[in-house]
Amino acid sequence: MRRVLRILGRALFVLLLVAGVFALIKREEISRLMAVNALFSEERIVANFSHMDLLFHFRVLDRGAGPVSALPMGAPEALSPEVQAWITARHVTALVMMRAGAIVHESYYLGTGPEDLRISWSMAKSVLSALFGTLYEEGTIHDLDRQVTEYAPTLQGSAYEGATLRDVLTMSSGVAFNEDYMDFSSDINRMGRVLALGGSMDGFAASLKARATEPGTHMHYVSIDTHVLGMVIAGATGRDPVDLMEERIIQPMGFEASPEMLTDGEGTGFVLGGLNMRTRDYARIGQMMLQQGAWNGRQIVPAAWVAASTSHQAADGAGYGFQWWVPKDSAAHGHDYMARGIYGQYIYVNPAAQVVIAVNAADRGFDADGVEDANLALLRRMARPEG
Repeated sequence: MRRVLRILGRALFVLLLVAGVFALIKREEISRLMAVNALFSEERIVANFSHMDLLFHFRVLDRGAGPVSALPMGAPEALSPEVQAWITARHVTALVMMRAGAIVHESYYLGTGPEDLRISWSMAKSVLSALFGTLYEEGTIHDLDRQVTEYAPTLQGSAYEGATLRDVLTMSSGVAFNEDYMDFSSDINRMGRVLALGGSMDGFAASLKARATEPGTHMHYVSIDTHVLGMVIAGATGRDPVDLMEERIIQPMGFEASPEMLTDGEGTGFVLGGLNMRTRDYARIGQMMLQQGAWNGRQIVPAAWVAASTSHQAADGAGYGFQWWVPKDSAAHGHDYMARGIYGQYIYVNPAAQVVIAVNAADRGFDADGVEDANLALLRRMARPEG
């Protein structure tokens, strides 16, 4: 009898231990889910956007051992009353403006500072495009009209079957995807919960079965298209796309601080929106692009890819290149283009004015009617104040 009780006691101990471990795992999942649900709340959004590593899985990207690349200081440019009012209205947290390769304005707001690593959101898409350009130039990926399933076979049978690399580069995959951030049940928010709960982004992409239009016929902004580009890069190279980004973009740039990349539960980088960097380093990306891919004494992105990716590429004339926004009237405004992320993130580049403007914000009204157009108009006036 005593032996039976000992055996039962041990079994109970093991059960309690397993239950405790399970509870800890679930506690972490629940905590992350709660963090996602409060990510954009008015009282937390500013702090969250500078501390995403407290909310999601992430990895630190090695900036390398090289020196910080210089950002010369130019003649200071005062902010107009219009810009100052815009900063307040749009909850801007950081503003760095460069003209002719030198900083002419830098300021931080809402309790943030220059050392904050700020979330890129979809500006990361444009950085991934720069990486893709290096692979295209060297011939690792040589034909943009190849099928994505040739490089990412797990997408066979999904809505991506039949889409080409060009289609996903131009957000023209045709995949049905609800990008409404205000709809709890939207695809983009379902994807966010997959990320927070440690699920698989590759699996999420493969689970998409519905198609809204035929591939290549219509530009419809679908964030998961960029994750598919990451899958293509992995399939073409046999390498982690984030490792390649680290080697080919981040380390040669001479950033001030090592960026962070959000990941899913399998360690796959959230390449469509998970970069976290200092605002000055976002400005460095913009200046590198303005200089046709040259920076810090080397050609980081091929000049031909810079030109192609920041030109109109979408089939139906939409204002989009290869993962860069290119306004429809860009030619009339200095051939400008931009990386853009939700809640007010911008890397605005105006080659004619030799201006780069990096903006981070926590603008909960970013999707209101007319806000994006008004932001672009103001950035253009900042770049060319003489009109």
